[in-house]
Order: sequence, then C-alpha cells, then structure tokens
Amino acid sequence: MLITYEEFKNTKFSDNLKKANKSLISMKKIVVVFLGLLANQVFAQDYSAIRNDMILLDNGVVVRKLIYSNDSLYSSSLTLRSDNESYIHKSKDFSFFIDDKQYNGFSGWTLMDTQIIQDSTGGNGVKILLREKTDKPKIQVELNYLLYPALPLIRKWITISNISTTEIKLESLNNEDLITKFRNTHSIVYHNYARMKHLGRFVGDWHDPVVVVHQIRQRKGIALGNEAIGVLKRTAYHTINNNIEIGLTKPGQNFPFRKWIKPGESWQGPRSFICLYSNEDDGFQVVENEVNEFVIKHMIPRILQIKEKPTFVYNTWNPFRTAINDTLIWDVAKAASECGIQEFIIDDGWQINYNGESSTNRGVNFGDWLVDEKKFQGGLKPTFDSIKALGMKPGLWISLASATGDARVFIEHPEWFVQRPDGKPGNLHYESNQEGYYSASFGTDWYDYIKETILRLVEEYGLAYAKLDLAVVTSPYVNNDSISGSYATDHPYHKDHEESFIVLYERLMKLFDELHQEAPDLFLDCTFETAGKLQLMDYAIAQHAEGNWLANFEEPSPLGPLRVRQMAWWRSPALPASSLVIGNLPMNDPDFEFGLKSLIGTLPIVLGDPRKIPGDKRKIIHNWSSWMQRMQKKYDYMSYRKDLSGFGEPKEGSWDGWQRINFQSKEGGIFGVFRQGALEDTRKVFLKDLYPDENYVIRLAPNGNIVYKASGKELMQTGFTVQINSTYDANIYEVGGKIKW
Repeated sequence: MLITYEEFKNTKFSDNLKKANKSLISMKKIVVVFLGLLANQVFAQDYSAIRNDMILLDNGVVVRKLIYSNDSLYSSSLTLRSDNESYIHKSKDFSFFIDDKQYNGFSGWTLMDTQIIQDSTGGNGVKILLREKTDKPKIQVELNYLLYPALPLIRKWITISNISTTEIKLESLNNEDLITKFRNTHSIVYHNYARMKHLGRFVGDWHDPVVVVHQIRQRKGIALGNEAIGVLKRTAYHTINNNIEIGLTKPGQNFPFRKWIKPGESWQGPRSFICLYSNEDDGFQVVENEVNEFVIKHMIPRILQIKEKPTFVYNTWNPFRTAINDTLIWDVAKAASECGIQEFIIDDGWQINYNGESSTNRGVNFGDWLVDEKKFQGGLKPTFDSIKALGMKPGLWISLASATGDARVFIEHPEWFVQRPDGKPGNLHYESNQEGYYSASFGTDWYDYIKETILRLVEEYGLAYAKLDLAVVTSPYVNNDSISGSYATDHPYHKDHEESFIVLYERLMKLFDELHQEAPDLFLDCTFETAGKLQLMDYAIAQHAEGNWLANFEEPSPLGPLRVRQMAWWRSPALPASSLVIGNLPMNDPDFEFGLKSLIGTLPIVLGDPRKIPGDKRKIIHNWSSWMQRMQKKYDYMSYRKDLSGFGEPKEGSWDGWQRINFQSKEGGIFGVFRQGALEDTRKVFLKDLYPDENYVIRLAPNGNIVYKASGKELMQTGFTVQINSTYDANIYEVGGKIKW
C-alpha cells in the first residue's frame, strides 16, 4: 500500500501501522522505505511514501532492497534503474565475529528502530538498529546507509555496541558481504588503486582503497571503496563463490584487526562504498567518473577543504640532508623566493635533544624536539621570520613517534613506547630493532606530548606546514611483519598486540583532527612512512591530512619527471591528485622545467639547491609559479584531475597527459601533454568536461599565448593537434570557457 505523508498524518492509518509494527518512509529526494517496529517512530515531513516489509534505498539511479523477515535482515537485490537487473543474489549484507562466533544478516535479529540520516554534503539514507535475538543478547548493531544525488553509489558503515556485562572481542568486520551474479571466469578485478588487473580469487591489501569487479560479457561492474586505514583494509572477491567483501583484515593475516569493546561502550567502524555501472568495456571509467565525483563532492578530503591550496612548495632534504643552519637556510630561502616558492619546509636537522650535541648525521636527536641553537642562533623564530618576510610560509619536518635513547622524554617515560614481545621498548622503523632508536606509542600519553609539541611550534614560530614522518604502526622498510604495532598489555588504550593496530591508527587520525581544530591553518603532510607501507596513500589519510609525501625521486630529467608522472597516474584519480606530495626533483637540474611541468599534475613540491639557478632561470620558474597561482584562483584546478583521453600510463618512448578541468563549473582549467622519448612529434588531444555549445580558448603556459579557439564540442569530439619538437618536453595549457569571439 502506498500513501502520502499528509495522508499518513491525517488518518488513523498511522495508528494501525504502529500496531502492526510496519512502516515505510520515502524521502523527498532519496526514497528510503523501511520496516519500523517501534510505536515512537518519528516521521519527518520531507518523506512522502510508505510500504510494507522492506527497506528500499532508491535515489532514482541505484536501488537496494533490504528485507527483514524471519529475524533476518538481508540484501535481496541491488540494481541500476537503467537496466533493473540485480547485481547480487540474496546476501547476508554484513558479517563479523564476536568472541569467535560469526554474525551476519541471517544470525537472528530483533529490529529495534529505523531513522532517517543525512550528512552535510547532500547524502541521505537510513540507520537500522538491530539487537541480537537471544535471551541474553551481547550486542546491538547499527547499520548506516547513505545515497547521494544522481550517483549510483551507496556508502555504508557499522557501529557495534556491547550491551552485555562482559568485554567482547570484535574481529573480521565486513561492511559489505554480498554474493554477486558476476561469474569469476568472466570477470576482471581492477586493483592497486584500480590501475592493475587481476584474474580469479582476489584478496586486496593496503594499496586498495578502491577495487573494481568488472563483468566482461555483461559490460558492467561494481566499484568497491574501502575507507579503512593503512594496512588494515581488506577488500576481496570470489573468496567463496563470486562474493565481495569490504572491510578489515582477518585473524591470520599479517596485520589482523581486533577491537575489544567494554560493557556499555560502542565502536564505529570505517566507512565503505559500492558504486554500480553498466554499458562499459573499461572497468576504470567508474573510478575516473562516478567515484571521482563522489570523492570530490561528498567525501571531500582535507586538501579540498582548505581555501588556499599550496601550488609551489620547497623542501631542504635534497641535497642538504641534516647539514643545515640558519645561514644556509637564509641563502636558500632567498633564492627560493626569487623562484616564486610559496611554502618553505626545513627538513631533518633543525632539532636537538636536551644535553644533545649538534650533528649532521641522520637518525639522531629525535624525541625532545628542541631547536639546535648552535645551528639556529636565537632559535627558529629569526629564521621563520625571515622566511615569512620573503613572502613564504614556513614548515618543519617532525618525526611523529620517534625518540633516540638520549632523549629526556624516553628516559623519563619509557612506558610511552611500543613494546617488543620481550617487553622491551621497540623500534618499528628499522628491521634490526637496534638499541638507541625507539618508536613511541599513540596508545599512551605520548599522544598528548607530541600534540603539545606541534602546537608549541605553531604558537611560538608560526609553523604553517608540518611534514610528519617515520613509522607509527609498521614500516615500509621492514620485511618481518611481527615488528609492527605494540605487544604491550598494560597500555591504556589497547589490550593486546592485535588491537594495537587499529588503536594506533585511530589515535593518529584523531591527532590530525585535533591539530586542525586548534591550528586550522596548519597543513599536515602524513608521509608514506607514517602510513606504513611504501608509497601508501588511502581515503582515510586523505580525510584527515592534507597531503602525503609519497616518494623520493632524485633522478635527473628525463627519468625523474617520468617517475613523478607515473606515480601521479598510478594514484589518481582514485585519490585527489593534490594530496600527492611527490619529492625530490631538484630545482637546479638543467632540465628542471620539464620536471616542474610534470609536478603540476600533483602538488608541486621541489627540492635541490636554488642558489645554483641562474637569475634568468629563476625568473622563468617564478613566471610558472605566478601562472599556477592565477590558474588556481580562476579554476580551482587543484581539486580535479582525470586522464587525458587516449593517453595511458606514462612510459618511455610514448606520450602521456592529464587534465585538471573543473568538471563542476565546466568553465575550464589546465591540461598537460608530455612527450617522453616518443618518435612522433605530434599528437591529437581530446578534452572532457566542457560545455558543448560554449566557445573556449586554449592558451600555452606560462606566457598565455592563444594557440587554439574552438567550441567545447569540437575540443571533446574532434580535438586539436599538439606539436612538441623536443624528444623530452611538455606543453601545459589553459583552457578557458564562456569566451565571446
């Protein structure tokens, strides 16, 4: 039976419905039909229709039917409105283990409540509250589903509450646990940021924030987004029979998830999403389009939230390493400012421990985070003031969870550090576990200590950029995975080694959030070493830190720029390109302009010795910096990136390219075309995300000379020819719309 909200309000039907314990609500934009069992069910006026015994998620694009029947809650179908054929069989919807007992949608539940939910970005959906149906229930489960306007995507997360009188152990959490209709023999899995292909049974790892299962014959598939953090994410296909799982690692894996929940407490798991598509032969297109749109408009990572995104950053690590002082920094900063650098980051070597001695060796003086006044007379303030006087924002490198044995903090608080199996303080960053270097634990009061340290640097010196580095949970350089987490059983925030993984990660993200609250203008760069694996970046990090220092490429042109573009292509557009901080190309490379053009596809961070750059080249680089700033103000291009049509992975002997066009305004943006040793000197270029009937002008950067005029339709369907005469070179262009000729 279908009635309007007004009819529901003005008749006795609502009373009868409550007595029957059945209700169905439809939202104005996103229809959510659900079974409600409580007489105090609240009906919002924005919802307009009801039906019997199902929970129906429908935004006019994607439809998911959930059935509550015989004490079970399960997904019965998952369809696109455009074809109306379900992608799944009857499925258990979710699964997890409590105290070694498996729970899923068929485990026996009492439906306690349903509520309309929404988020601040346009998401609308439903929360379903289930209670274990036994004489002595242990748990209550909250399932949350959100849909978004015009997207074939459903976001989901689970909260588990302990309603018993004893502590419970949660493991093997799957937000999504569905049986697809995709036969594995005719399916391809796109994994590793959806850039690589896999056949057959698949269990993903930390490099899988998004995976696509593509059914070749049916020309459709599902993108599986996993917002879990670091090495704890697990996305799988065909582990049983054409099934998909999105969630956290299981017991027996190298980094198993475990969470102990005390009586009366709840724990909310990470979010995930599924995104359907059809009529496509390429499984990656859903990542570039629908997933990309969802991330930009609804997930909104930190880099997209800041008003002034950095477009040109310098770091001292290459070539100076730790051999730095105030005189050198002043000379380098002056040269950098003449090149148009906006943010100047001082890397390792500025710090000293109490009673420590100055040293140019790396890996020393960690923990106390005092300024080495033998290198920086009067502290960092004079140096930072000089950097700011030159028109740049100052930044520092800090190891988030490291201390050397001579640090006062380690001597006074050895209990703040991770423990090895033998109970001694541990070293997560190096395989040897050598004495003299130790890793602090965010499962202790070290959290407050390092937070206060960073905020002190903000308050005293005006710190604007924090490069936060080295291992916190596990290390990209350690092959022995047992050297990870903390084996302490007496730390206040985790009970055992398995639980330490999620606790250390969660408290790291909490630290980032609190730093943002207290220092809103501080840019946080969470390096891949802190993330835990080589060149690791994911949705969780992107939602809590503005950037991620992904790599250290020091090769001269043309190899260095190629490696930068390869890394940027690999990680984007699954992740925001501007969150990808790719070092260490030197500014004083004779062919640096090729490197700079390559870096414009990400967050341009440069290194090297700018003092060695001749004055005329400094002016050229400054012109590029000014151009990038103008383009950012004009188009916000830093929020966008897609592959350039017809171009693939950057490689030697070929052409590659990208576009950073604002697909929301469609007024334009920038794009880059690269010749990497290709034999031909011309290529046809096709753009996307323009208005077909608008006129556009293409200008060559950075001088702005007009090279082409055409309608959006022509640029997208006919294209235009780019000529690059040098074997290794690139052209960067502005494309601007709504032009009257």
